[in-house]
Amino acid sequence: MPDQDRKRRELERLRKHADLLDNWIRIPGTRLSFGLDGLLGLLPVVGDTATLIAGLMIVARAHRLGVRKRTLLEMLLNVGVDYAFGTMPVVGDLFDFFWKSNRRNIRLLERELER
Repeated sequence: MPDQDRKRRELERLRKHADLLDNWIRIPGTRLSFGLDGLLGLLPVVGDTATLIAGLMIVARAHRLGVRKRTLLEMLLNVGVDYAFGTMPVVGDLFDFFWKSNRRNIRLLERELER
């Protein structure tokens, strides 16, 4: 039971981390939101690299929680797609509104921990 409590607490911390990166600010009157990923992505190279590192932290924590390699690869793909498209001027900034790699990775982690 203590191990389950630890995993539950870690999952909650990671959810907050992902929300800060992907959904921190909601645009009034819409269902759109963005977070630090979208804001920092406006800074060429530096911002995208910073949010890449923040996204990889979720993957690293998932690894420590015992997530299968297949799921870790899916998570890395999500982060990679976010980074690749995020580095494109204008297109990458718009892409961040729709591709929430960190929230996607939290859903993968939740499914894996339910197993």
